[in-house]
Amino acid sequence: MLPSAPASTEVPAPPVETAPAFVFSPHAVEATSPEKYIKSTDIMVNGEIVSEYVPKEKISFGLGSAYTNVPGLTTFRGNNYRDGGAYGTTELINKKFGPSWTVTTSSLGAPDGSYWSGSGWTGQPLIIEWPRETRMHMTNMQDWAKNAERLVEVIYPTMDGKIYFMELSTGKPTREPLNVGYTFKGTGTVDPRGYPILYIGSGYHSAKGKSKVFIINLLDGSIMHTFGDKDSFAIRDWSMFDSAPLIDAKTDNLIYPGENGVVYIMKLNSKYDKAAGTVSIAPEEPVKWRYNGVRTSLASYWLGFEASPVIHEGYLFLPDNGGNLICLDLNTLKIVWVADILDDSNCTPVLELENGHPYLYISTSFHANWRAYVNATCPVPLWKIDAVTGEKVWEKTYSCRTEKGASGGVQGSVASGAKNISDLVFFPVARTPEGSTGTLVAIDKKSGDVVWEKKTPMYSWSSPVLVYDANGDGYIIYPTFLGKVFLLNARSGETLDTFDIKGHTEATPAVFENFLVIGHRNERIYGIQLT
Repeated sequence: MLPSAPASTEVPAPPVETAPAFVFSPHAVEATSPEKYIKSTDIMVNGEIVSEYVPKEKISFGLGSAYTNVPGLTTFRGNNYRDGGAYGTTELINKKFGPSWTVTTSSLGAPDGSYWSGSGWTGQPLIIEWPRETRMHMTNMQDWAKNAERLVEVIYPTMDGKIYFMELSTGKPTREPLNVGYTFKGTGTVDPRGYPILYIGSGYHSAKGKSKVFIINLLDGSIMHTFGDKDSFAIRDWSMFDSAPLIDAKTDNLIYPGENGVVYIMKLNSKYDKAAGTVSIAPEEPVKWRYNGVRTSLASYWLGFEASPVIHEGYLFLPDNGGNLICLDLNTLKIVWVADILDDSNCTPVLELENGHPYLYISTSFHANWRAYVNATCPVPLWKIDAVTGEKVWEKTYSCRTEKGASGGVQGSVASGAKNISDLVFFPVARTPEGSTGTLVAIDKKSGDVVWEKKTPMYSWSSPVLVYDANGDGYIIYPTFLGKVFLLNARSGETLDTFDIKGHTEATPAVFENFLVIGHRNERIYGIQLT
């Protein structure tokens, strides 16, 4: 009989304590109390103003990375966190701009005599890799494009009232331009479920009528539905839609803010049969929410939204033309908190989670004659904001100049670093330190300290786009106003290359793997290979 093993004297390790999952429960504090900034709000359901709102189905968005499975960019900055701008890995061997192609666009006059040309602000193209099964039913698509083994299509609504369709690597037209006849300044949204539907709002009135939202069937180019042009519910009669909407796939709702100060929530009742090649919608009367600001007047601090909505779970975050960053509960349509962002903000925020806790990075404008006169300078802060309370975690301020109709400050969206540059966030500041110059600022997310600054002879209204190589190293595509596009090392700010697209540039680029696409006001779209 073998002797028994000695009893173990090892003390069992105590159980590992894990931090509880962060529960997002937004609320106001004294500094962000809605009553300080918002005078009134109203809700309309089925044409009637109601005091309380209970949705048929609750809206709750997931992570930005889960917004869509469609290969490409389906909306401005990619998803509901607005933390993208590029799709896929970029193979940067030479770290240079390579061969390019161009497509010619045109211009469109408006009834008031104004003139809109090329691609404007925000003007980001959409880039979609369509499966062949979907393409085979696109009756307005060229046969070669339908039958290609792989097709990555650029969809680019522009200010000449047309929507252009191109193959990504060559610029070859995949379809004839769709002539809608309304100026498109902002960025549209392709349905994130892979449905061949485009949601796009016009940014100015047309000889055809008042500006409105269009829902377009991408199988044949037909207009399925329009709305927003004749809305007596809107306090501000300004039916412009530069904002890029979001789709809640689970509830089949379109969420669309307008420059008229109304947020529309529309049940689409959409149906898509991929095998049969049919798509349809039966839109219900949208639920509408409006507000009026304490500072609002006809002369300044206007109502309305030009930035694109950010949504986390059931809460919408949106800066307005009147100096307010609003957190709105989408399931009650009650304002949770409001942060004072001082001025007309066209800067779409970016949302990022830190151990489950959401934060927003955002800035604002210097609108002439609101906070300071046109020939003066004005402080423009760059902020990190706690999305739970609206409180400012840190701010870094730049002194900016402005011109009437062409504001200084931050007009583009913020770019939040990931992978090997996950500690950095990037702000494009226009008209600083001089009226024509600009500064791209890299800031440490934790401390708010400036890591580097890239000063350029011309400012930027575009949003910088981050791309990553297979090692996770980050690079920045940074367009500036007169057409010089910079390729920068995102860690150091070093200039690796430049490319001159030779035009007045306001639009934001989009990148798919190794190709970037951007348009400018001088009636050209460029596709540029990254090498």
